[in-house]
Amino acid sequence: MTRTSVGHFVSEAARARFLEAYDRAMDLWPSPRQEFDVETAYGSVHVHRHGAATGEPIVLLHGHAGHPSNWHPQVAALGEHHPVYAIDTLDDPGRSVQRAVAAGSQENAAWLGEVLAGLGLERVHLVGVSYGGWLALNQAVHAPERLASVAPLDPGGIEKVPARFYVSMIAGLFGMLAPRPLRPAVGRLLANPALGAPREMIAPLMLGMRSYKPGGRPAARPFTDEELASIDLPVLVLVGRRSALLRPRRVVERVARLIPGVRAEILDRAGHGLNLERPELVNERLLSFIEGASGGGRQG
Repeated sequence: MTRTSVGHFVSEAARARFLEAYDRAMDLWPSPRQEFDVETAYGSVHVHRHGAATGEPIVLLHGHAGHPSNWHPQVAALGEHHPVYAIDTLDDPGRSVQRAVAAGSQENAAWLGEVLAGLGLERVHLVGVSYGGWLALNQAVHAPERLASVAPLDPGGIEKVPARFYVSMIAGLFGMLAPRPLRPAVGRLLANPALGAPREMIAPLMLGMRSYKPGGRPAARPFTDEELASIDLPVLVLVGRRSALLRPRRVVERVARLIPGVRAEILDRAGHGLNLERPELVNERLLSFIEGASGGGRQG
């Protein structure tokens, strides 16, 4: 059944506790950092900015239940020659305040397009991980006007979510019960980098799981062949070889068959959270791709 409520915290006290942890997590970003609120037809969307004053902007979209501090290993590298913006996506715990349900693909493309317009951004390189990767691909399909390229990282929307993904999520929650010194090793065993992530980044994730009720956002439905084939932008797809969400070889074969000129790669020693597991490699791949895409046109 389609839900019709908007995402919200269970109480103002819960929201205050979450935001206190959220602000500490954002200290993982380099300084200086600016914050903006952009009004859209679907609510107020919070945005963080760091990086160069000039250059084509890079916009980051976190995964389901995540928040912008999840990009802390990328921001300094990407921001050296580009302004970097990270969005608190609607229907996730954060500083964005949702007021209307974005129930489908068109609506999700609409609110994100309004954010880019409100920030005055053109020729954006849109990077998303997991559900954020689905949002990036969705924008390329339905509202590509402000995009220079898209780079979905282990994205939703290429194939149906398998049962093992939910098993992996449950295993990760049990992994959080392990003694802190052992968690990085457990995280490597489970291909779950959150178990070895900084405490500041994990605290709001855990609080959000306990105190935030998501609204009517749709699951990351698989895109049709026709939708993927319609993308007329440079596209980089990075997939973790140990991904719990995707079958890497099948994903690479599908996007290579359908998206003209796509660059697709399977990263060794990486799972679903590849930007946290292999940050230097992901940063290198993103910057190389963006440099090539900045000249316009498709990637060869």
